[in-house]
Amino acid sequence: MSFLLPCPNCGPRDVGEFAYAGETTARPQGSPSPRELASYIHFRRNTAGVQREWWYHRFGCELWFLAERDTRTNEVLKTELPSPDAAGTPAPREPAIPDTPAV
Repeated sequence: MSFLLPCPNCGPRDVGEFAYAGETTARPQGSPSPRELASYIHFRRNTAGVQREWWYHRFGCELWFLAERDTRTNEVLKTELPSPDAAGTPAPREPAIPDTPAV
């Protein structure tokens, strides 16, 4: 199923231009137990409804951003650039692969 995903930088684009990076999660604080760490790595809420997710504009501006999307209809309610405290760390603003001259 295809839908339009509005990039905060480029505007609405086909979802095929983006890479889905999963729902937002809260990183365990301190020294987590093996159970807490396994839960953080492997388990997701997978909500049937509105979910906050990470997206990467891989065939566009190469920007990481957050989107609120209804998983039942794929309706995107909101997209925004992450704040420095979102999910504990700032998202990279630089392209994933820096422009370097070919050798």
